[in-house]
Amino acid sequence: MYYDGKILIGRTQEGKELFVYPKMANRHGLIAGATGTGKTVTLKVMAESFSDMGVPVFLADAKGDLAGMCVKPGETSEDMAKRIEYFKLAEKDFDFKKYPVNFWDVYAERGIQLRTTISEMGPILLSRILGLNDTQADILNIIFKIADDQNLLLIDTKDLKSMINYVGENAKEFSAEYGNISSASLNVITRSIVACESEGAEQFFAEPALNIKDWIRTSEEDGRGYIQILECQKLMLNPRMYSMFLLWMISELYETLPEAGDLDKPKMVFFFDEAHMLFDSAPKALLDKIEQVVKLIRSKGVGIYFITQNPKDIPGGVLSQLGNKIQHGLRAYTPSEQKGVKAAAEGLRENPAFDTFTALGELGTGEALVSVLGEDGVPTIVERAKILPPQSKIGTIDDGTLNEKINNSSLYDKYSNYVDNDSAYERLTKLGEEKAAEEARLEEEKLAAKEEAAAAKLAEKEAEKAKKEEEKAAAAKQRKVKNAAKSVASSTAGTIGREVGKTVGSTVGGKFGKTLGGNVGASLMRGIIGTFFK
Repeated sequence: MYYDGKILIGRTQEGKELFVYPKMANRHGLIAGATGTGKTVTLKVMAESFSDMGVPVFLADAKGDLAGMCVKPGETSEDMAKRIEYFKLAEKDFDFKKYPVNFWDVYAERGIQLRTTISEMGPILLSRILGLNDTQADILNIIFKIADDQNLLLIDTKDLKSMINYVGENAKEFSAEYGNISSASLNVITRSIVACESEGAEQFFAEPALNIKDWIRTSEEDGRGYIQILECQKLMLNPRMYSMFLLWMISELYETLPEAGDLDKPKMVFFFDEAHMLFDSAPKALLDKIEQVVKLIRSKGVGIYFITQNPKDIPGGVLSQLGNKIQHGLRAYTPSEQKGVKAAAEGLRENPAFDTFTALGELGTGEALVSVLGEDGVPTIVERAKILPPQSKIGTIDDGTLNEKINNSSLYDKYSNYVDNDSAYERLTKLGEEKAAEEARLEEEKLAAKEEAAAAKLAEKEAEKAKKEEEKAAAAKQRKVKNAAKSVASSTAGTIGREVGKTVGSTVGGKFGKTLGGNVGASLMRGIIGTFFK
C-alpha cells in the first residue's frame, strides 16, 4: 500500500510497520518462498503500490491469477476485515480498487500481440533460445555482422533463414573476411530455427515490434502507473523462449533509456516470476550479460524484482545486487534443502531477537522475513512480519471481460495488425531473382552464340560441299566434252588411216594387202589421235 510517500509492505507482531522506500526501489529486490507461502500476494501489493506512486509496472503472470487487478476492487470478507484491523488500515484510508492494466501475449490469445525482431533480440540471446553451442553461436554472430555490413534487416525468422542460405552459398568469399563458416553449423542453426518456429517464434519475431517506451506511461485520469501484464502460462511451456523474452526486455530498457542518476522514485519496475528460468543452464557469457545489465540498469531508473522459490535459484553476482528482500517460508526436508535455507538466512541481515534459519521454517502463509534498504542505503535488520492484503481482486477473470479489456486498450490498434516490411528475405529473394535472371540471360546468350556458331559451321560445310559438287560437275562436263571430241577424232582418224592403209596395201599386195593395210592404218591413226586427247 502506498502510504505517506512510502510502500507499506507489512507489520511485525510488535506493531512495527515495514516500508520499501521509493528512492531505493530501483536497487532491485527479491520475493522468494515455497509454493503457497504468499509470494503472489506480496507481488500484487508491491505492484499496486508502485502504480499508486505513479510508477509504471511490468508483471509476468505465470499462473493467470494477476488479471483480477484490472477489473474489480478487492472484496471484503471476515478474514479481510481481520487483516484490515490488524494492520490498522482504516486509519490509513485503505480502500479496495482496480488498476489501469494492459494485457499482452506472445501468442495473441489472451492479450495484445507482443513482438520483437531478430535484430533487436541480438545473437547472444538468440543463441540461447536456439540452444547453440559456442561454435554455432560464433557463426550466428558472424551472420549478424554480415547482415549489418550489407544493410540487411533481420526482422523475422524467414529473414534469418534467408541470411543463412545466402552466407552458405557465398561461404568461400565470406570465410576469407569473417573466418571459417562451416556448412554443418549453418545446417544446425537452420534446424534450430525451424524447431523454434513450431513453438511460436514466427509470431514473436515480427513487426510491429514493441516500443518499450509505450510501457512507460501513466493513466491520464489519475496519474497512476499502468501495469503491463504478460500472459505467460503458454509461454512458460517453452522456458528458453520465456527467459530470453524477459532478458530482451531488460536489455531493451537499458539500451533505450537515458542515464537518470538518483531519482525520488523509479521510472519503471519489473517483476519476473519463475526467475530460475532465466538462469537454468545459461552459459557463462549470458550470465555475465545478465549480471552487467542488472547492475547498470538501476542508473536508468529501473527496478527489477525477481520472484522465485529459493534465493539459490539466483546466481551470486545477481543476488548481490538485490537490496530489497522479502523472504517467505522455505521447507527443508533434505540436507540439500537445509543447505538452501541456511544460505537464504545468511543473505539477510541478522536480527538478534530471533534465529533467521529457524524462522524461515516456521513462517506461515502471508508471513515473511523482510530486509530492505533504508533511506540511507543500508540494509535493515531482518524483521518477521505479516504482509498487507492487496487492494484489487485476487484471481482470474472471464474471457469476455478479458477480451473487452484487450480490445479497448489504446495500444491495441498499434500492435494488433501484422506488418511484413521489406527486409533481408525480400532483398535476398530479389537479389536471387536478379541473379537467376542474369544467369538465364547469359545462358541464353551462350546458347544463341553456340547455335550461331553451329549454323555458321553448317553453312560453311554446305558451301564447301556445294563447291565440291560444282567442281565435280565441271570435271564431269569436261570429261564428257573430251570423250566426245576423242570419239569424233578417233572415228575421223580411223577413216583417214584406213584409206591411206588401203592405198599402201594395194600397192604392195593386191586385194589382201589393201584390206590389211586399211585396218593397220586405221588403228595407227586412232592411236596417234588418242595421244592428243589424253
